Amino acid sequence: MPGTVLALGLLGPLVAVDGVIGDAWRALTGKGVGLLLAGSGAAVTIAYTIRFLAIATGFAQAALARLPLDLDDAAASVGARPGRVVRAVHLPLTRPALLGAALLVFVDCLKELPATLLLRPLNTETLATYVYQFATRGSFEEGALAALLIVLVGLVPVIRLVRLSDDLDPDAPLA
Repeated sequence: MPGTVLALGLLGPLVAVDGVIGDAWRALTGKGVGLLLAGSGAAVTIAYTIRFLAIATGFAQAALARLPLDLDDAAASVGARPGRVVRAVHLPLTRPALLGAALLVFVDCLKELPATLLLRPLNTETLATYVYQFATRGSFEEGALAALLIVLVGLVPVIRLVRLSDDLDPDAPLA
């Protein structure tokens, strides 16, 4: 789902929840609290979670689908409870995929602009909004450093992910 559609779809419910919280607070204390969700980083966090949850769950499902069911049966045969199986078997085996998902979500959040512009708290800038601010004014030189920083910060996790996948690839040639 595009960030703009998601942000516009979230604005109404977030403002409604803020209204209910504000009314309850006003009834208790006699003072208003303003916008708690829609006017804070919580709105951006909610939007990022909804927008990029598919990437993370896709990685997790793919990693879990590769695990043989015999591992669960073997753990159950020695008396391991489901929570212990998850901690001792599933998490260690799926850790590379989960780290890869986290890196990809981080890179996508870093460069997400539409949802951030619409939902961010006032007077708060991210790298993407900082670049956008200069680009809209035509001051490309002033925003170039922030744009380069987005590329570099996004490139480091990708390089790490590639190296991690090379370390895990059994068919990779030995160096």
